[in-house]
Amino acid sequence: MPGPGPFRTVPNLVTIVRTVAATALALVALSADDRVPWLIAGYLTYWLGDSLDGLLARILDQETRAGAVFDICSDRLCTALLACGLILEQPHLVVPIAIFLLNFMVVDNVLSLSFLLWPLVSPNYFAQVDQKVFRYNWSHPAKALNNVGIVVAVVIGNLWVALIIVLAQIAVKIASAVRVARLASAREIAA
Repeated sequence: MPGPGPFRTVPNLVTIVRTVAATALALVALSADDRVPWLIAGYLTYWLGDSLDGLLARILDQETRAGAVFDICSDRLCTALLACGLILEQPHLVVPIAIFLLNFMVVDNVLSLSFLLWPLVSPNYFAQVDQKVFRYNWSHPAKALNNVGIVVAVVIGNLWVALIIVLAQIAVKIASAVRVARLASAREIAA
């Protein structure tokens, strides 16, 4: 089983910077009269920084389990604060945004941290455990749809479209979590 690895790495520094910057932008958005530019800047900072820290971890051979957990937790903070800005911007979409937050903050969080049950460095290697769960959760298209779905729904502004998007997302996450729980149980029984 790989150890947690060093914490003082370039990718973790990028995670700190992008989390602080996205958090600051989200907080400004919460108090601004014109939230949209601040929310756009916050999401771009979060998404670009999240891509950069992962890319640097792979390029610099600095992937660690501690870094993966730090990245996952930082993603939750950025997403929660930015989603509050989305609610203020589109209050009639509070229910789908709340469902999205329930999904991302709880179901997806537990699912993302499940890599710790196996000797993996991060969820990016979950294909070694299960191709299907990996494809629906951590492949590049799946990662992109994780947060973009709710942002698109808010931009469209239609309650029913937003509900369909978030209910589809949570259904995929719950099905994946059930599959991972079965895999973990089978692994435990075999051990």
